[in-house]
Amino acid sequence: MQQHGGGDASQRIARISAHLNPNKSQMEGSPSLERSTCRAKGGSPGFKVAILGAAGGIGQPLSMLMKMNPLVSVLHLYDVANTPGVTSDISHMDTSAVVRGFLGPQQLENALTGMDLVIIPAGVPRKPGMTRDDLFNINAGIVKTLCEGIAKCCPKAIVNVISNPVNSTVPIAAEVFKKAGTYDPRRLLGVTMLDVVRANTFVAEILGHDPREVDVPVVGGHAGVTILPLLSQIKPPCSFTSEEIAHLTSRIQNGGTEVVEAKAGAGSATLSMAYAAVKFADACLRGLRGDADVIRCAFVPSVVTELPFFASKVRLGRNGVEEIYPLGPVNEFERAGLEKAKKELAASIEKGISFANK
Repeated sequence: MQQHGGGDASQRIARISAHLNPNKSQMEGSPSLERSTCRAKGGSPGFKVAILGAAGGIGQPLSMLMKMNPLVSVLHLYDVANTPGVTSDISHMDTSAVVRGFLGPQQLENALTGMDLVIIPAGVPRKPGMTRDDLFNINAGIVKTLCEGIAKCCPKAIVNVISNPVNSTVPIAAEVFKKAGTYDPRRLLGVTMLDVVRANTFVAEILGHDPREVDVPVVGGHAGVTILPLLSQIKPPCSFTSEEIAHLTSRIQNGGTEVVEAKAGAGSATLSMAYAAVKFADACLRGLRGDADVIRCAFVPSVVTELPFFASKVRLGRNGVEEIYPLGPVNEFERAGLEKAKKELAASIEKGISFANK
C-alpha cells in the first residue's frame, strides 16, 4: 500500500480544516491553504452565488435550497451574525456546491469577489401591524451598504433584491450602482416571485388545478395595492366572476400580511419566500447558462409604463434581463388597479431614490 508523505497528509488535513472553518483560516491568515484551492473534489462546473443575509429567517432556508441546486458550484453565505453555524450545518449536505461562510462587514468584499449571482434577503422582517414601508429606515441602509460592496467586488453579477420594501430598495440599488459607474439595468432585479407563487396557488385552489400547471402574471410592484395579478391573462385560460376576481386580487395583495398575522409576532413569510426566491434564482442561472425562453415576472428598470421601475414579465438570459414584455391586454378591473398601483409605486420609487442621494 502506498504511503503518503507527511507533507501530503498535512495538506489534506489543512484542506479539511479550511472547509470546516473557512473564516478562521482567512481571519488568522493561515498559510497552510489558500481559500481558492479549498474546493471539493469533483465540484460541479457551475455558477458562483452569494447570499447576503444568509443567517436570517429567509436566508437560512434560501441557503439550504441553493445548496441543493445543481447549477451552483460555489455558495458564499454572508451575514453580520451566526454565519459560521449556518455554514457548518449546510456544508454537510452531500450536494456538489462548495459552501463558504463570511461574518461581518470586514468580510463582505471576500464574500462578493467573483460572484455570478448575488441574492439579498438581508434586513429585518415585518411584525403584525407593520407595512413593508415601515421597514424602510432599517433595510434601506442595509441594502445601500451591500450594493456598494457589489459595485466594488462583482459589478457584473446579476443582483436579486428581496429585502423589503422592494419598491424602494431596488431604486436604492440602482442609484448606488449609478454613482459607482457600474450600473447595468439588465442585471438588477427585484424579486416579486412570491406574488406569482401565491397567485398560482390561490387560483389553483379555486379551479381545482395543480398549482404547477397554473401561470398568473403579476405586475406592478411588491406591496399591497401595487401587486396586480392579471387574472384575465391566466394560463390555462379561464374566466372568473367579478366576486372571485375581487377576492383573489385582495388575497394575493395581502398574502404577506396573512402570514405575518398567523405567525403572531414570530416573523413574516420566510419559507414560501425562500422557495420563491430559489425558483427565481434558478431561472436567472438558467438564463446565464444560455437556456432559451426563461420567462419570469420581476421588478426591474422598465419603460413598460411611465415609471422608472415596474414589475412585468421579462426574459432572462446571459446578461440578466434580455427582454421586457409589455403588459398585454388588460380588462377594466385591471386598468383601474393599474392606476392605483402606479400612484403608490411612484411614491415608493421616489422615496428610495431620494434616500440613496441624500
